Formats: sequence, C-alpha cells, structure tokens
Amino acid sequence: MISNVSRQLETALEERTGQKVRHCYQCKKCSAGCPVAFAMDVLPHEVMKLVQYGQSERLLGCSTVWLCASCETCSTRCPNDIDIAGVMDGLRVMSLEAGSASERRIGVFHRSFLNGIKLLGRTNETVLIGQYKALSGRPFDDLGLGLVMFLKGKIKLVPRFVRNRRAVRKIFEETSRGRSA
Repeated sequence: MISNVSRQLETALEERTGQKVRHCYQCKKCSAGCPVAFAMDVLPHEVMKLVQYGQSERLLGCSTVWLCASCETCSTRCPNDIDIAGVMDGLRVMSLEAGSASERRIGVFHRSFLNGIKLLGRTNETVLIGQYKALSGRPFDDLGLGLVMFLKGKIKLVPRFVRNRRAVRKIFEETSRGRSA
C-alpha cells in the first residue's frame, strides 16, 4: 500500500456516492464496455485508479466525467458492484463545486439540464436550449441548426410535463439537503 497517497478525494467521493472506489482492482471491464471510451481523455478504469491515488486536479479538470453518457454499462459490468456511473456523477458535481469544469459552458449546460428536469419533471429540448442559450450568453449560436430541427419536427415548442412534478422536486430537495449536511 502506498502511504503518501491522500485519501481525501476517495473519502469525499465515498461520502457523496456511497461507492467504495478502493474495491476496484483494475479488471478494465468498465473501459472495455464503455460506448464513449473512444472520446475520453481518461478511461473509466483510469478514473477509478486516479481517485485511489487522490488525483483530484486531474480528475476534476478532465473531459471524461462530462463525456460519460451515464448508460451504466460500466456499473453493470463491474465484478465488485461499484456504481462507476454514480462515481462519474459525483465527480461532475465535485467539479462544478470546485469550479474546475474544463469549460464554463459545461457547467452552464449541466445546470440548464437539471433545472429543466426540476421544472417539468423530465428533460425537454426547448427548455434546455432556451435556458442554456440565455445563461451561456450565446443566444444566436446554432440558430440555423435549431430552425432546421424545428422544421423537421425534432423540437417541440410546447413542453410536456410529468404528472407528479412534486415528486421529482422532492428528489432534488432531498439530494441537495444530503449534500449540504
């Protein structure tokens, strides 16, 4: 065991996600099954090792946590039942809190996505795009593409709501309360 490795990141991540990253023994099944591994700068098994080594700066600034599709293939394949997708989500939140997101717009997109779910109970392209464009300060980027998507029926102007939006909001309240405690 390496004695000079800081366990601070691993401990903080375990408190946030409940996942014991130290149980990863680098079988690489997560990376082998990841459908977006080809685009990642740090593969999922390397993320787990970097957490074990306490490499928070490298992890919180990498693009991998933002490229993760949260498809849970990695979590399903893990022989130690580590929810690697949950670890990635925890790292995304930690990156936002530390202000380490590799691009400012990544954090804006993440907040826009979650705010849309809080509002409607589900994701909606119109709400997501509108909020993202307003918050990013780039309202006219991709305007032509948006028009094409609208004309092809890919973007609906009127959002659909989940019937029990209160239940979704309650989930957000409970998880944010747990983080601040």
